[in-house]
Amino acid sequence: MQKKKIIVSAFSNLYTDQRIEKVCRTLYKNGFDIELIGNDWNGAEEMSRPYSFSRIKLNSTSLKTAYFEFNWKLYHELKKKADKNTILHANDLDALLPNYLIAKKLNIPLIFDSHEIFSEMPAIQGKMSQKLWRYLEKKLIPNIKFMITASSGYANWFKNKYKIDPVVVQNSPRKLDFNLEIPENSPKIILYQGVINPFRGIDKAILAMHHLENVIFKIAGDGPMKKEYEELVLKENLQDKVQFLGKLLPEDLRKITPTVDCGMSIEENGGESYFYSLPNKVLDCIQARVPIILSNLPEMQNIKRQFDIGEIIKSHKPEDIAGAIQSILDKGRKNYQPELEKAANVLCWENEEVKLLQVFEKANSTTA
Repeated sequence: MQKKKIIVSAFSNLYTDQRIEKVCRTLYKNGFDIELIGNDWNGAEEMSRPYSFSRIKLNSTSLKTAYFEFNWKLYHELKKKADKNTILHANDLDALLPNYLIAKKLNIPLIFDSHEIFSEMPAIQGKMSQKLWRYLEKKLIPNIKFMITASSGYANWFKNKYKIDPVVVQNSPRKLDFNLEIPENSPKIILYQGVINPFRGIDKAILAMHHLENVIFKIAGDGPMKKEYEELVLKENLQDKVQFLGKLLPEDLRKITPTVDCGMSIEENGGESYFYSLPNKVLDCIQARVPIILSNLPEMQNIKRQFDIGEIIKSHKPEDIAGAIQSILDKGRKNYQPELEKAANVLCWENEEVKLLQVFEKANSTTA
């Protein structure tokens, strides 16, 4: 059967969104004609991809109006570009409505990829916008035939709420053949990588540095809480123990991660989207064969039950975070290698893309 064109769309900085890059590359390598549509909200770095891509220019100055502008402009882009031989692929709820309307209009397949539970993210808790996103979710999701999501916790949440059964495609990195000599760092290096948002446990980890000797905490990323956390470091006189590396390109971060002694993913329960998440940083550290301290949340408990790849913190008290870090440092990175190796062979994109392709092959052989 001839493969249909796939139009992938997302309210996203296309350069840094690794999930979308992996999905598009997998589909492209398997013979699909891909067109990717994003926007320039978080910048528009130059990038090179083997498939075509474009960015919708946004004139909005606030995120709230940017969502409306993007959805309006995306609808008109899809209207121009989609035809009867198209599969639409919407990434997250903030790109779903235009895709849904065009799919209905043309009677073509739509695949919805929910990277998180968008309506339950901490940033919109209790706000008017949360009601709007929940309304949209309730109206659209029960009518969607093909859906994928990033964790089994998310899949169960959508199943219970909307009687839909998403396919779980974890955001695992591509397999990394690990032959790097594990460095003997002094001082020892702890790494947080990702957006500097609330409910990530970063502020508590900063305070944990009071309880650790010969340790440096490196924070790679940018985000709304960065200035506040920089001020916290100054207030606590921890400048010699905490370093902010700024926002790094994915390829630069991939070079740094394998050189540290311990990773960190200690998200707090900031709503159901965080509670059921499987953060990328967990999977990135596993591929880099770096042990990691983890929150006591369902998806992280699940990985720890399967593979002894680090320690789960008892609580978000700074002394408990410090205790988990010290346990990893005392055991030593080399002693975690056999379990990290096992986990890396299971939790990799090469295994996840098989499930992804099955969904797109089904959509390719059906109508909406």
